[in-house]
Amino acid sequence: MISTRGRYAIRVMIDMAENNTGSYIPLKDIAARQEISKKYLEIIVKDMVAGGLLVGASGKGGGYKLCRAPEEYSVGEIIELMEGPLAPVACLAEGAMPCPRAKACETLPLWAEYDKLTHDFFYSKKLSDLIHQ
Repeated sequence: MISTRGRYAIRVMIDMAENNTGSYIPLKDIAARQEISKKYLEIIVKDMVAGGLLVGASGKGGGYKLCRAPEEYSVGEIIELMEGPLAPVACLAEGAMPCPRAKACETLPLWAEYDKLTHDFFYSKKLSDLIHQ
């Protein structure tokens, strides 16, 4: 399940793409348009800056802006930054230790197929696909 952190992060990114003038966008403006607590968004955008999705500037004229063009962001990278791996089971997560039961696991093909479907779906969707829908 995608939490509010992941869903709000996508909404912030869409808002920033739709209101992109090249200038920094104040977080209070995004919070007002999206009807999300500014305090909660501060936590979310801090992680988005640390993850390289946004760049921030403080002071007069400060705020946040996208680091790249909207078509260069996948929805998958936004979700995984905010939520962690999308893998449905631990043994399929990136960097997971090899499972000693993998060869005998009758459910592994099911989880692997689901993992591929989920990954391919979210990584095929670009931020630009979600703008003005």
